[in-house]
Amino acid sequence: MSVQLNISFAKSSPLTNALAIQLALAGGEPASGIAEADPQGVGARAAGIAKFSAKAMTVLDVIAPHGSDADRLAVIGLGKADALVAYDWLRAGGTAAASLKAAKKAVVFLDVPGLDVTAEQAADFALGMLLRAYAFDAYKTKKKDDDEKPNVVDVKIVMAGHAAAKKAFAKAEAVAGGVVLARDLVNLPPNVLGPVEFADKAKELEKLGVTVEILTEKEMKKLGMGALLGVAQGSVRPPRLAVMHWNGGKAKEQPVAFIGKGVVFDTGGISIKPGAGMEDMKGDMGGAAAVIGLIHTLAARKAKVNAIGVLGLVENMPDGNAQRPGDIVTSMSGQTIEIINTDAEGRLVLGDALFYTKERFKPRFMVNLATLTGAIVVALGNAHAGLFSNDDALSAQLTAAGEATQEKLWRMPLGKEYDKIIDSRFADMKNSGGRQAGSITAAQFLKRFVGDTPWAHLDIAATALNSPQSEINQSWASGYGVRLLDELVRANYEG
Repeated sequence: MSVQLNISFAKSSPLTNALAIQLALAGGEPASGIAEADPQGVGARAAGIAKFSAKAMTVLDVIAPHGSDADRLAVIGLGKADALVAYDWLRAGGTAAASLKAAKKAVVFLDVPGLDVTAEQAADFALGMLLRAYAFDAYKTKKKDDDEKPNVVDVKIVMAGHAAAKKAFAKAEAVAGGVVLARDLVNLPPNVLGPVEFADKAKELEKLGVTVEILTEKEMKKLGMGALLGVAQGSVRPPRLAVMHWNGGKAKEQPVAFIGKGVVFDTGGISIKPGAGMEDMKGDMGGAAAVIGLIHTLAARKAKVNAIGVLGLVENMPDGNAQRPGDIVTSMSGQTIEIINTDAEGRLVLGDALFYTKERFKPRFMVNLATLTGAIVVALGNAHAGLFSNDDALSAQLTAAGEATQEKLWRMPLGKEYDKIIDSRFADMKNSGGRQAGSITAAQFLKRFVGDTPWAHLDIAATALNSPQSEINQSWASGYGVRLLDELVRANYEG
């Protein structure tokens, strides 16, 4: 069921017909909120009977506490105070959102004895609530009953530092907007979201102050983007290159750049994929979704940075005009590529997009995101995305951002030994080196288009879609990468 949360902050709030939510530390004292919501101490008695010890993300639910105006009381455990990390506040918010159920009004008492809850922690809590409330049900036309209709809940977060928390929440809302945009795009069916429609979504960011250019097939041909266009030629849907500019930094400040693989549907082309699970290939634009979500976030929170987002948008289909294994295409860089496997298409799109970004914008760094290889899923599962880079400092910043947001990265190797695997007998390189080290050779391919620019490639095949559910995500599409890259920018590159 879709839930819309209207979140605000206040010093106090009446409890009439409300769900009262209180946070509790393991072994901690009852907070003032519990006393207000449960004047008869029913919750304490219930905690004893249920042996509720406030372990992290556990919930004690008391219906109609005696003597209280509240309809329900939910106590959410935080665990031990010394074990709390920043991400736990998002988890707690998600747990609170899951406790709403049919409530129309909720009052959250965020002040906890023994903790000095900061404005940023309160904002993270509210962000966790927003992310957990997300559900993609736009195409559900039949409802079993009224309980499955979209639910609107007014959430009042009560705390001493409510004014500062409200200000911090404005930035958290911007992050939520970017994550939700990314999730929506990955969840959309492929007959609805083609390259042109995706480019239109990028144009909508102009209302946030983003400058957006859309390059058509004709313009890409003039630029010599033979690698990207080779992927697109089997589809009746024309390709697009969306270029988004957020100018929040100083006028002549060198921009940071993010590039996303946007294969809106990937059949594999002539090297067609097996039928089982092919429907998931609507999510092969998860990298582009993360980039557009990031630019949305930066613009919505007025980030003090100059940022470029580039989306390579194509569909890979097995038409009679599709490229064949054995074809040789010429990239924008002038390097020639022998097509070994038409299902190794994302690197072709990214190769031209990376070179275009490098040459035109001369960025401080480039980070590309792509649901690129099944090999990274075998190597890392869905706990980490793969990180490949030519720059140790950028890698360290990305890894730290991953730890902070729990959108984790694991650095993988690059090297001449792997580079040789993609040398071709007939062209400068081939687009596939076979099964061995598949994610590494894909990264080595991309590296040939970035020159000396600091660069990182994030292979998000296992983290962007069909990802494990968590306290802050119950969706097939996770929106992975938006919070990660926003943290990278916020912590390292804002003026």
